Amino acid sequence: MDNLKIGVLLSGSGTNLQAIIDAVRDDGLPVDVVCVVSSRPDAYGIERARAAGIPAVALNRDVYADAEAADARIVDELRDAGAQYVVMAGYMRKLTPVMLDAFPDRVLNLHPALLPSFKGAHAIADAYEAGVKVTGVTVHFANEDYDKGPIVAQRAVEVREGDALEDLEARIHEAEHVLYPQVLRLVAEGRVKVGEDRKVHILS
Repeated sequence: MDNLKIGVLLSGSGTNLQAIIDAVRDDGLPVDVVCVVSSRPDAYGIERARAAGIPAVALNRDVYADAEAADARIVDELRDAGAQYVVMAGYMRKLTPVMLDAFPDRVLNLHPALLPSFKGAHAIADAYEAGVKVTGVTVHFANEDYDKGPIVAQRAVEVREGDALEDLEARIHEAEHVLYPQVLRLVAEGRVKVGEDRKVHILS
């Protein structure tokens, strides 16, 4: 079976991109990262991509003045690179139907909470402030409803007595770096299916 070809979208430091790159190198993850697109020209994730020999495209605020035109440009980049799936890894732009229609049920997103709890951009802090004892990480398919697409996998993270917010953030990110490669392996093996019920089923 050929490796799964993915394009990665990011906006920041790219630690989840690095986790995927490391899993390919160290654990035989059957994935080829064929393209990285950053919504910010100063994102360190671009340097991670280039260090790994992955073509990277850096966009800027001006490009996103027209969100659909921006997504059309990104779709062209992804298709030209041969991407089969799109992997959002700390990408801070909401996708338009242009992207979602181009890759139906093939856009994965990572959220730092156990959806449907604590949606939005401040999920870790929101969970911490709420005083929950368990939060976690969710990988789901992106759709037009923010943080509401079909859930692929989740990993729980305990909120420990005496945790500072930074402690919880660090353990959330550790969980992300484990879960995302695991999900990509399932996808690459053809084991992830979205049923007619719009729920994700993991095939044995």
